Amino acid sequence: MAAKHDYAIGIDLGTSNSCVGVVRNGRVEIIADERGSRLTPSFVAFTDEERLIGESAKFQRTMNPANTVYEVKRLIGRKFSDEAVQNKLPHWPYRVVNDRGNPKICVQYLKEEKFFTPEEISAMVLAKMKETAEAFLGCEVRKAVITVPAYFSYSQRQATIDAGTIAGLQILKIINEPTAAAIAYGEDTNVFEEINILIFDFGGRKLDVAVLKMKKGNYALKSVEGISQLGGRDLDSRIVRFMIGDFRKKTGLDISNDLKAQAKMTKAAERIKINLSGNACDRVQLECLSRGQDFSFVLYRGMFESLCADIFEETMKCVDRAIVNAGLTTNEIHEVILVGGSIRIPKLRKMLEKKIPNMEIKRTIRPEEVVAYGAAVQAAMLNNDRSVDRRYIP
Repeated sequence: MAAKHDYAIGIDLGTSNSCVGVVRNGRVEIIADERGSRLTPSFVAFTDEERLIGESAKFQRTMNPANTVYEVKRLIGRKFSDEAVQNKLPHWPYRVVNDRGNPKICVQYLKEEKFFTPEEISAMVLAKMKETAEAFLGCEVRKAVITVPAYFSYSQRQATIDAGTIAGLQILKIINEPTAAAIAYGEDTNVFEEINILIFDFGGRKLDVAVLKMKKGNYALKSVEGISQLGGRDLDSRIVRFMIGDFRKKTGLDISNDLKAQAKMTKAAERIKINLSGNACDRVQLECLSRGQDFSFVLYRGMFESLCADIFEETMKCVDRAIVNAGLTTNEIHEVILVGGSIRIPKLRKMLEKKIPNMEIKRTIRPEEVVAYGAAVQAAMLNNDRSVDRRYIP
């Protein structure tokens, strides 16, 4: 593919989903894949015949769990002995082994046992984002900015750069996700007085809350708090646990150790959670869930909020810590930027609005895309794209 233009892309390499954007003709465009989706699941699945990436890989989770790899962001740049790695090992259906102190992922691929580093798996997702951008732009893409959590260590950042290199990308810069979110709004907002911005990032696998000071496009990170083991998937897990109990009550069957049945429930729970953001209740029907038994289940929004009440409270405690550690009060927060699909949950928005009553919530960019949006702006600037207004870029 011959290069017609020298584009640089911005990639939000997420724990659950990834997203890619580019500045073209002075406008940020978030790029849809071949399915028309602007979010690509950060999943890689291996079968006897092929390797799958994205939505097709995520679909394999129910039928091929041992060879469907996800949440690699929790492994990249860490040692096998790392507490965060050890805590997650029992929860992954795929194998992670110790290779001279480093984690390696073991799968069956093309009828053989294969081992991959976290960087190699992440590179497969990044290559998919690169291909998506190239199909959209009609030319080869060589340069990228990739975002990472603000708390990522040097080794995690370097491992992310290595993944990008394996994917065939020149990494112009690794930037913090909160900074990318602020850039996304700073790029199209005239801000000439110093303001305090709170970034509330509640994604599928993690919670990050950051406070930044911004003036004329200059950003200073004042504090960052996070819970790397708390995210939207934990809300799904609460629903699944409730569903398992309900199924046991109705049929007498315990599916606590049935990975395939639980994978079906997890997929249904995610759909229920999403639907409850717009509806008062939702119903799911799973045919032949286990031992020929069907499962019908209804969940009301109020019950969902009760099931997850402690998780919601924990997110607000994280907000409190971030504001206090920045040396501020809630009255001194001028803007809140919401990031991640889980912030669509009405209960979370109400709790934030109650906690920070005088703030302005930024809503013009889809929360799932705001980090990739900011990364795309930063990539264009570093690539000397003169169509981007320089005063809003740090």
